[in-house]
Amino acid sequence: MLNYLWGAMILISIVTAAFTGKMGSITNAAVSSAKEAVTVCITMLGIISMWSGIMEIAERSGLIKTLSEKMRPFLNNLFPDIPPDHKAMDYIAANVIANILGLGWASTPAGLKAMEHMQTLNKKKDTASRSMCMFMVFNMSSLQLISINLIAYRTQYNSINPSEIIGPGIFTTVVSTVVGIVTVKLIETLKK
Repeated sequence: MLNYLWGAMILISIVTAAFTGKMGSITNAAVSSAKEAVTVCITMLGIISMWSGIMEIAERSGLIKTLSEKMRPFLNNLFPDIPPDHKAMDYIAANVIANILGLGWASTPAGLKAMEHMQTLNKKKDTASRSMCMFMVFNMSSLQLISINLIAYRTQYNSINPSEIIGPGIFTTVVSTVVGIVTVKLIETLKK
């Protein structure tokens, strides 16, 4: 669906530019945007590499395991249908840690594995379980302490203070996470 939407916007832009005599502007914008996209990709590659290395060090040092164990009581409350020692809980914890550090792209593999392992517990294979729904909402609310990507983008575009978004970012992601959890719990309660 998005392909059709983007295709339609591009086509409308080209037709509008042709009728208004601004095709040169479209060409210039396309070339400069392509250059900017490559620059942003190279910047993000460096940041992704650095944080992936930090996550690897954290995992090998046992920090991820320690943080996962500290989160267990909270995660057990949030996902009561998953046995505490199930492999899905390890992947959920890894996903949450990556999201908290603002590494959304790094949380995706753990999130996919968590869903895969939750599916083994699911009695209705063609319907998402309560735990799967809660995980999706919790994951999408993306509780973050440090938004690495936004700080990187702000640095790329010469922001005077790229890290000034940390406070508002923490506030908004905490609010979205709490609202998401409360909504799912409320829906679960109403369905019972």
